[in-house]
Amino acid sequence: MKSKIFIGSILLAMAMSACDSNTILKDNYNIADAKWFIKDTPEFEFNVDDTTMTYNVFYNVRNNRSYPYYNLYLTHYLSDDKGKVIHQKLDELVLFDPSTGKKLGEGLGDVYDHKILAFKGFSFPKKGKYKIQVKQYMRQNPLADIVSVGFTIEKAGIR
Repeated sequence: MKSKIFIGSILLAMAMSACDSNTILKDNYNIADAKWFIKDTPEFEFNVDDTTMTYNVFYNVRNNRSYPYYNLYLTHYLSDDKGKVIHQKLDELVLFDPSTGKKLGEGLGDVYDHKILAFKGFSFPKKGKYKIQVKQYMRQNPLADIVSVGFTIEKAGIR
């Protein structure tokens, strides 16, 4: 009986976490052999159904402990359904404390996950399909020890 309750609790928790109505995108691109080539530009498509809301956009980065830098430069490109770039920016993401080398983010062992704000309170101009792309700008080709990169887009509030 206890095992049925335990299994039921796990299934309920999984169902509840999968139905987060505030998240319109949570997706990651796995980088082969943790070697991110400059030509690789992961892209993610999503739909916006509510233009009365503002949204927060986060980078998702997973790196190995052996990543050779404390930071990571990325540029994102947000495009509408016609391919017009409506938002782009070069961002510096700090993955390790620059003075101590202490890991930032969450993780176990040698792999760390980071959810870092890319832009806040964004209003999409119209309903429909959008695409967001990301490029690494670290001048190293390939960039070693980045395991995956992606985005989370969450509703922030009514504008």
